[in-house]
Amino acid sequence: MKKFLWINLFLVLALVGSNLPAWAQEEQPWGPFYVVQAGDTLGDIASRFSVSLQALMDANQIANANLVSEGQRLVIPGLEGIQGELTTSSVAFGEHLRSLSRRYQVPVEALARLNHLTSPFELFAGSNLIIPQNGDSPVGAGRALLEPGQSLLELAVLKNTNPWRLVQSNALENSWSTVAGDVLLLPAGEAGPGALPGEIQAVEIAPLPFRQGRTGEIRIAAPASLTLSGDLMGRALNFFPDGSGSYIAMHGVHAMSEPGLYTLTLRGKLADGAPFAFAQQVGLRAVDYPQDRPLTVDPATIDPAVTRPEDAQWTALAQPATPQRLWQGAFRLPSPLSAEYCLESGDCWTSRFGNRRSYNGSPYNFFHTGLDIAGGTGTEIYAPADGVVVFAGPLTVRGNATMIDHGWGVYTGYMHQSELRVKAGDTVKAGQMIGLVGATGRVEGPHLHWEVWVGGVQVDPLDWLRQVYP
Repeated sequence: MKKFLWINLFLVLALVGSNLPAWAQEEQPWGPFYVVQAGDTLGDIASRFSVSLQALMDANQIANANLVSEGQRLVIPGLEGIQGELTTSSVAFGEHLRSLSRRYQVPVEALARLNHLTSPFELFAGSNLIIPQNGDSPVGAGRALLEPGQSLLELAVLKNTNPWRLVQSNALENSWSTVAGDVLLLPAGEAGPGALPGEIQAVEIAPLPFRQGRTGEIRIAAPASLTLSGDLMGRALNFFPDGSGSYIAMHGVHAMSEPGLYTLTLRGKLADGAPFAFAQQVGLRAVDYPQDRPLTVDPATIDPAVTRPEDAQWTALAQPATPQRLWQGAFRLPSPLSAEYCLESGDCWTSRFGNRRSYNGSPYNFFHTGLDIAGGTGTEIYAPADGVVVFAGPLTVRGNATMIDHGWGVYTGYMHQSELRVKAGDTVKAGQMIGLVGATGRVEGPHLHWEVWVGGVQVDPLDWLRQVYP
């Protein structure tokens, strides 16, 4: 009878084994491993874990990089001494090593080792974080700021929780080993950025990473009782409530900014006056701007004695961030040409924003600050959105020029006009005629040079035609 049972058991195991995929019939991997998800490629996995594709293939005895299956376990090389299943997550803005350690209940030292971290600045927003899957859910989702002079016991009483549970959840040595300004996990509440107070429900940054010459949008979901400020790339961030539970700051990225990492700093006060501050690095990616053909212009219009004071005057006009947002939806094309046709064909622009430029044989160390729209002298120019005129007059380089304030630090400029049809202080509506195309100032022929300014910096106007901000 026993012999019969053993034979049957052997047959069952043989049948089960024959139905498993080849990789599952092999010996299960030792050490830290990752389970392949739907849509994963071996190259993606190697990049996510910061290992070479060849090292990943060698560690798993894979001959063909295309032969990976959903559910397959892959050993991750270079993490000797670490066991168990690993996954990766994108680091959100509002997290640091300590907050991530608390969220995932993994010691700081283990996270640093897993991610080969030698500096906290390496955890920039959008970077990949390797996390061990220990099967435990985070102990808490809510967050609270420990205010100056406040004890852990006082915070626990205010939040209706046990102080010793706060000690355990936040990996504290004892009830007095935390400091003012620390953001602690609570057993219950809304999940959100772990290094920011619980009043801040979410932080969204688009695009991430930022792009040269493009518009960035920083949106923070928080109650209206909060006050917010900040800075990025050496310029102040101006946050305005959008009326639906969020604060928004529009940020313009200079087209000549060096790609790399920059520190985004947030500061503020909670409803009770408690201050908070947080800084984290964000990335800036290069945009491949081409070179325009060499241009020949009046030498007086490239003389630094002329250009520097005029540039300073023009830039100063676009610095104030007025609190009322006047525009709605996408901007209109400030020309009689069809925006739909122009955007699809690209035939309406004689030069695009960001193109590198050479004047009168100079090096290509200039960039085109706007979009040149085709049009003969006398072609009508229209306001792309509601706003208030802050300048209308003649300039040496820009010719007859107009600048309109649309609120929240967003401005538009119009250059080389033959006639101005508005004056400073005028309120204009989207689609209203504001001037006529000409060839005044630094030009080779008639056209409309159209600029969009965001946060004191010129950005690509085409983005404002293609999408809605914010």
